[in-house]
Amino acid sequence: MSRDGAPLYTHRAETVSTDRGTGDAVVFAHGTLMDRTMFAPQLDAFAGDYRTVAFDLRARTDRYADDYDLDDLVADTERFLDAKDIGSCVLAGMSMGGFMGLKFALEHPDRLDGLVLIDSMAKPHPPEDRERHRQTVDALEGLSTVPAEAARPVTHELFGETTREERTGLVDDWVARWTTYPGDAVTGEVYSWLGRDDLRERVSDIDVPVLAVHGEEDATLDIEDARESYRGIPDLTFEPIPEAGHSSNCEHPDAVNAALGDFLDRVY
Repeated sequence: MSRDGAPLYTHRAETVSTDRGTGDAVVFAHGTLMDRTMFAPQLDAFAGDYRTVAFDLRARTDRYADDYDLDDLVADTERFLDAKDIGSCVLAGMSMGGFMGLKFALEHPDRLDGLVLIDSMAKPHPPEDRERHRQTVDALEGLSTVPAEAARPVTHELFGETTREERTGLVDDWVARWTTYPGDAVTGEVYSWLGRDDLRERVSDIDVPVLAVHGEEDATLDIEDARESYRGIPDLTFEPIPEAGHSSNCEHPDAVNAALGDFLDRVY
C-alpha cells in the first residue's frame, strides 16, 4: 500500500474505476506511469457536487500485452462511458489522458460537455524527444518489473522541482508504485502515444469549452509550447499552475481545483 492507503499496481484484466457522487459527470483519465488514484484530490473536492469517475487506462490492466494506440484508448473510453451509463461528461485527461482526450473530443463531440487538459499538448514530441523516450522504454521490454534505478530518474519528468524538494513522500510513493509495473506495460504505454498526430490544425473543430491547466515547472511538456499548441481552440481557458510540474493536479491540487471548480460552474 502507498502512504495514502491506495493499492499499488496489481495485474488484472478488467478496467478498474473509482465512481463517487451523483449528478453531471466528470471523468478523469490518467497519464503515463500514473493510475486513477492520482485524481484523489479532485474526487475528494468535487464528489459532493458531481458524479466524479476516475478509471485506469489499458496499461494498468493485463491488456497492455497488445499493441495499441490513442485510437484504441479513445475506443476504450467510449466503451467505459457506455458501461457506466454516462451519456456525456466533462472529460479530464492528464498528459497521455489529454492526448487521448483531444482525439475523443474530435471524434465523439456528442459525448462531451467540456474538456480538461492537464499538462498535455496538441502537438507531438520533437524527434529528439521521441528517440530519447524510445531508448528508455525499449530497455524495459521483457522485464518483469521496472527497476528502481530506471524509475527514480523519471521523477524529474513527472514532478516539478518544488514537489521533489518539499513533497518527498508523494514522489517516493509513486516511485514505489512504478517499480511494481511490468516493463512491457510501460513500453506499450509510451508507444501508444509516441507517434501521435499533430492536432494543432484540428483543435479549432472542438466545439465544447476547454480548460487547460499546466504546471509552470513542467520539464516534460513546456508550458508555453502547450499554450501555443492550443491556440486554435475556440473556447479555451488556460491556467498556469505555480510550484507544480507535469503532475500538477496532485502536486498543487488547490490551484487546479480552483480552476476546475470555476470551469465546472460555467459548463454545468
